[in-house]
Amino acid sequence: MFTAVQLKELMDVQPFKPFRICMSDGKTFDITNHDMAFVKKNEIEVGLDIDTHGIAEYSTRCALIHITRIEDLNSQKA
Repeated sequence: MFTAVQLKELMDVQPFKPFRICMSDGKTFDITNHDMAFVKKNEIEVGLDIDTHGIAEYSTRCALIHITRIEDLNSQKA
């Protein structure tokens, strides 16, 4: 299980390194900048449908206990 501290550290890396959150139900959420998500004690809130100004249309909450892995988006092959 990932902790809030571990996720906060990922969010605070300078320069920011995009990553993917993989959930136990198979859903994934790409975090491409540090403004897309907000870490809470037991969950991370992720902004979705980000417009060209970086503003989210809506958000979803992901319970930390259901995060199965974190993937580095920069290392994935096209």
